Amino acid sequence: MKSCPKTAPPIMTLAGDDCLSADQPNFSCPEGEFVAAILIVDDDRDMLSMLERLIHKKYHCEVKTAPSGEAAWQLLADWQPDLVLTDIKMPGLDGLALLQNIKAQYPAIAVIMMSGYGTVDSAIAALKNGAYDFIQKPFDNAHLLHTLQRCLEHLCLLEKNRRLQSRLVDQEAFPGFTGASAKIKEVYGLIGRLADTDVTVLLRGESGTGKELAARALHGLSARNKKPMVTVNCPALPEHILESELFGYVRGAFSGAIHDKKGLFLEANGSTLLLDEIGDLPIALQTKLLRVLQEKEIMPLGQTKSLAVDVRVLASTNQNLEEKMRLGLFREDLFYRLNVVTITMPPLRNRSEDIPALAQHFLAAFAKEYNRDGLIFAADAVPALVKRHWQGNVRELQNVIKRAVLLADDRTISTKQLAEPEGGASNPRPTTENLHGLPYNLAKQRLVEDFSAAYLADALQQNGGNVTAAAQASGMNRQAFQKLMRRFGLTAEKFRTPPNK
Repeated sequence: MKSCPKTAPPIMTLAGDDCLSADQPNFSCPEGEFVAAILIVDDDRDMLSMLERLIHKKYHCEVKTAPSGEAAWQLLADWQPDLVLTDIKMPGLDGLALLQNIKAQYPAIAVIMMSGYGTVDSAIAALKNGAYDFIQKPFDNAHLLHTLQRCLEHLCLLEKNRRLQSRLVDQEAFPGFTGASAKIKEVYGLIGRLADTDVTVLLRGESGTGKELAARALHGLSARNKKPMVTVNCPALPEHILESELFGYVRGAFSGAIHDKKGLFLEANGSTLLLDEIGDLPIALQTKLLRVLQEKEIMPLGQTKSLAVDVRVLASTNQNLEEKMRLGLFREDLFYRLNVVTITMPPLRNRSEDIPALAQHFLAAFAKEYNRDGLIFAADAVPALVKRHWQGNVRELQNVIKRAVLLADDRTISTKQLAEPEGGASNPRPTTENLHGLPYNLAKQRLVEDFSAAYLADALQQNGGNVTAAAQASGMNRQAFQKLMRRFGLTAEKFRTPPNK
């Protein structure tokens, strides 16, 4: 793939999101222009000349020719095209041997075979050795151009995926993060400046925007990263249990306290403590937390002596804390103690240019996790994802890609497999249809995923989006139900009945 000279005539290019078209030779590539380069190999010089004219006339792409397999191999040492169109029957180094050499040395080059002496056996041999396709002479020009077109469209998709992968490598300084939009770069900048300090940070943003990911990056890039970060899910435990979990207790502090328990603040001593969903912390515990932040010491239940702790505190919330303060549900002094510096995670709708890279990242991760190597997106799949409204933000996108990987029947993920369930309120009932061709573990995983998503959606639908009622009807506690909702990208808003007008 060569860079396009500024003085070159109009050329066919590989565009990021467009497939190549013989009728549209010019494309604008957001990463810069690339020439689609083709090498034609044939010992018949008249055939070489005819093919060169035909391809130039239709595509205006970079074309070179070689009159033998040996000449082609020498040329490839200094110049690698995107596509080689070669005859099979040639003296010396024939087409099949050239194909084997190319695939061993330059596996990214696509090869299309031609032969006037073609048989089923030679076609099968070529395809088994990695040829993209096989054309028998004498061929119809339209058929040849159609085959070239399909091959170049395939190369277009691969090129786009390679560019997305290269973007991911550039983001290794922030493990887990993907994206290069202006909004997410602001987050990178804040994390980079704040990571190696002990300042308290309040992480704000909608559900699914990556607040915990930002917390892990702050911890991972700090000097405290030698010890693991400790996370506390504030709404997950009742108040009396949460207090003992945070601050610990001594033996005999209450009925059932038969031994000392080290709380999470002591567990995080010398490290970082994330208070996830701080807006749900009960008022009584807010008072005790304020004291910890001010005095840098804790008082375990049943103990009269304070213990000093060296803990960096991070807090996250998707709630309007200012409104909770107005209603008397959140202490104003605690808010200002936590809100020394705020990092607001942008919703996905404000960083839609990151969706292609995010989609590719999740595709690679889940393909590896579920042993589905070789999966790629169809040409129109990623543009469809970009246009979609992501109410559940990055977490919803992640779950959509995960489901598509599990449901993919071949190597290309289509827009149908990425589509939102009809109505957005429920998922189709899972069946064992089309599962028998899959390995047992993958089939089981797919069926369980389908059942769980459908069950949760039905429970929410039956209870008008009331999470507490849906959890009770399912025989689950609210926190466990919410955890599953997050896993499957479900939001209560989709199931709430609009008020009567």
